[in-house]
Amino acid sequence: MAGPASHTSRAEQRRQTEARILATARQLFSEHGYDRTTIRAVARAAKVNPGLVMHYFGSKEQLFTQASAATPDEPISGTPEQLTEQLLATLHDKLTHEPTATLAMLRSMLTHPDATEGVRASLSRQQEQLSDILSADDALLRTGLTGAISLGVVIGRHLLQLDGLRDAPPDQIIELLRPCFESLTASGDS
Repeated sequence: MAGPASHTSRAEQRRQTEARILATARQLFSEHGYDRTTIRAVARAAKVNPGLVMHYFGSKEQLFTQASAATPDEPISGTPEQLTEQLLATLHDKLTHEPTATLAMLRSMLTHPDATEGVRASLSRQQEQLSDILSADDALLRTGLTGAISLGVVIGRHLLQLDGLRDAPPDQIIELLRPCFESLTASGDS
């Protein structure tokens, strides 16, 4: 009977170690980007041997892929007015809770091709969903602008820590952006 309990304990310990390595990698990639984060640095911060990081994740590339895998945003649907509220709620969440997986991808997007493609793919998926809802002739432009604004605000707050934006309450940021988003998601041709 001691065998299965011991085996479960080791399995749980392995799961916890893997989760700790992944959380550490996510934080380091979000702070330093792909190029400046090393397997040794992840191992040191997670208090494990670098070989163990490689054992669980295979390579720095595979570790980055898992660490930067962001939870997809909820599917967007409804009227243009509902669309505005969904976009602002998603942005509010990213301003309130530091999205480390997203930040890992964003910090790395200018130097790492997979990160660039990951950001582009995520924004393109959102753009397709949004443009299906909008009836404007320039729906792709409008949806591209909402994505670029959201991206810029997240980068400005979390990565660049711009004065004013860094410490502003998320509710205040959202209310200042509301008229802009309402204008971009308004139905009808422009």
